Amino acid sequence: MDPLSKLLSGIRAEGSVLTHAVMPAPWTIRFPDRAPLTMITVMRGGGILRLPDGEERTLGVGDTALIRITDEFRLISGDFNDAHAGPNSPATEYEIACFTGDSECEGEELTGIRWGGEADATALLVGAYRASSRRHDRLLRALPPVLTIHENMDTCAWFEQAAASAVDQSAGSQAMMDRLLDWSLVCTLRTWFEQAGPDAPTWFRGLSDPIVAPALHAINTTLSAPWSVASLAAESRVSRALFAKRFAAVMGQPPLAYLTAARMDEAEELLTDTDLTIAQIAKSVGYADPFGFSAAFKRHRGLSPTAFRTAAA
Repeated sequence: MDPLSKLLSGIRAEGSVLTHAVMPAPWTIRFPDRAPLTMITVMRGGGILRLPDGEERTLGVGDTALIRITDEFRLISGDFNDAHAGPNSPATEYEIACFTGDSECEGEELTGIRWGGEADATALLVGAYRASSRRHDRLLRALPPVLTIHENMDTCAWFEQAAASAVDQSAGSQAMMDRLLDWSLVCTLRTWFEQAGPDAPTWFRGLSDPIVAPALHAINTTLSAPWSVASLAAESRVSRALFAKRFAAVMGQPPLAYLTAARMDEAEELLTDTDLTIAQIAKSVGYADPFGFSAAFKRHRGLSPTAFRTAAA
């Protein structure tokens, strides 16, 4: 499994909300959730994403925004401006919250939500995500606070039709909507990673390097193998010296340092998400005995595996 697929595996939308709100301008939607990750896809209409620091980003048809901030933000209609909103034209305020109350995603008082209707109505798909493991925390750390991706209209039209179909089905509609959002999240992240260039994480850039990629694949496929610089170079079919130099240049660290970090990350997940013994975890991440693993883990994480598991619990 490649690093991106591994990071994405298991992340799930919970109680997504589909809003096609027929809202006369000016309007504003509050997102007070402080969710670890929120995704907004504009299928029709558009608006301005207003961030807590005052930054604004315009979202149009086909745009998807991923927001990884824990402060309240807003989406406002494109023609609404606080400085010019007179007393006779106050903005109608709505709220979308997914992790409050009973943790079901709800659009409070959005009584005009429906599919169809006015051609100029704004159609949004909104999903909130929890970071349910150490793996998801690492994915979130790899993202900027806000990123936007533009997709083509054909994809947008298909997505809107699929979402409308989910709404029309009473049985299983929420599960179908959540899985649509999961699919959209994966597509959005793949597109961003591919477009990010030097801003993408080193492990993603390494996947496209002809020398580094085979070694990364080998490490992530069989983390428990007794890898050495020579054996990883053999996977890439280059000399040991060339491999070590290229790996360090692309990844920003030597091959064995990356290997150790990958093993420690995996060990963290196993310690927090499973009931495996320390000896079993040590073996699964490539250590011959639990003592050597415990010493390495404490050296890199500052706690013994047992203390780390206790603290995480």
